Amino acid sequence: QLQLVESGGGLVQAGGSLRLSCAASGRAFSSYTMAWFRQAPGKDREFVGGITWSGGRTDYLDSVKGRFTISRDNAKNTVNLQMNSLKPEDTAVYYCAAVRNFLPVIPTTPGEYGDWGQGTQVTVSS
Repeated sequence: QLQLVESGGGLVQAGGSLRLSCAASGRAFSSYTMAWFRQAPGKDREFVGGITWSGGRTDYLDSVKGRFTISRDNAKNTVNLQMNSLKPEDTAVYYCAAVRNFLPVIPTTPGEYGDWGQGTQVTVSS
């Protein structure tokens, strides 16, 4: 089990950038698939991006492809989400999630992840 703490959220104008970070504590971080989800008011939590345990494969929500980049540093137990060209519709609480998984497939539904952070608010103004 991992304990996850997100940081880096805030208020930014449309077209701007933010970098979210997730610090993990616990054992065997490098054996976990990591992902970012987001949840806007009144909407379901949705998958934004994920990265396999080795960092060798990534996957993204179609609407963020080309704008967001997920990365991880297994030596530092961190996963990051670089968000560029932000849009008002990116406004949400962003959550870091983890699942112990050595498969080359990145789960995209919240129920497949067992460990979650507390979330960080991202607000994009128009």
